[in-house]
Amino acid sequence: MLVYVAELLVSWFVFGPWKDPQGFNFPQTEVFESTALLPKLFEGARLNLAFGFAITLLIAGHILFARTHLGFKMRVAGESPAAAGYAGISTAKMTWVGLLVGGACAGLAGMAEVAGPVGQLTDKVGSGYGFAAIIIAFVGRLNPLGIGLASLLMALFYIGGEQAQQYLGVRGSISKVFQGLLLFYLLAVDVLIRYRVRF
Repeated sequence: MLVYVAELLVSWFVFGPWKDPQGFNFPQTEVFESTALLPKLFEGARLNLAFGFAITLLIAGHILFARTHLGFKMRVAGESPAAAGYAGISTAKMTWVGLLVGGACAGLAGMAEVAGPVGQLTDKVGSGYGFAAIIIAFVGRLNPLGIGLASLLMALFYIGGEQAQQYLGVRGSISKVFQGLLLFYLLAVDVLIRYRVRF
């Protein structure tokens, strides 16, 4: 998992060559100029152009998997590698396509986070978002439209965790507890649907 390599690389940059000399020794870059930030969609709100990117990618993903030959081959390779091999579909090639497209989307999301509400690069930017994305994909049942709705639910967990930490004095990790419980119960439901419990 190269996410740890990427985190260490970002840490090296913000602790080393990109470190803000006026940042009181904090691991962060200089605050980006306004020309390097994503434009806001509404004045006085934090919503910026990244929201448009997300909606466009969800629609493109839905079209890819529902209407194209490539999307069909990716679904077959993911759901049944044996059937894909019998049909002449290269599972390795489809895996690489999925990894490259997913990595590009993750890079775009990281750029949107840094050039959006944060406005600078730090060593903690986007921490844990990749693992939350696994839960989102599972809750959305690997359907792009379902993933869009699941991402809103996960955003509520993050925002609710911050609010609970601020106003109720609980630990900020409470949102991760709820994320874990959500995934646990979904997995339990899937198991109980597929397998019957007999005493």
